[in-house]
Amino acid sequence: MSALLPPVPRLVFTILEPLACIGGYLAPILDTASFASAQVPSITPTQYTSTTQILALQLGNCYGLIALIAIGVLYSTNEAKVVRNYLVACAIADIGHLWVTYEVLGYANFVDVKGWNSLAWGNVGFTFFLFVTRIAYLAGLLGKDRIAAGTKKRV
Repeated sequence: MSALLPPVPRLVFTILEPLACIGGYLAPILDTASFASAQVPSITPTQYTSTTQILALQLGNCYGLIALIAIGVLYSTNEAKVVRNYLVACAIADIGHLWVTYEVLGYANFVDVKGWNSLAWGNVGFTFFLFVTRIAYLAGLLGKDRIAAGTKKRV
């Protein structure tokens, strides 16, 4: 595990986020139709097509890929620059994820927290939480990086 991360970011990025992504991977595999129809909480799709099925399964595969990348990067390096660059890339992707979700849901559904289903909580709530946590870590608000054993801090 990336021992250089302070405790809160380490918990969020090395445990919570990969687990959530594994859930995002499994959900469309276990029930593709429900996963696809729940993407927009206030709309019930009238048709379940092969296009819907392949897009849902490909999205699930992307979540699996994100989990593997997170585990691969954060559990294999003690280089702060690698971890920080990975988290910057994730923060940029978070903005894109939130923007796409906003565009499809529309303002009313995007801010209707009471009306969110579990997928909206993941797509908006959890993604926003991850984004804020990434920015707080990158800004140094969640503690300083630790120096990994066997490495020297360069000035």
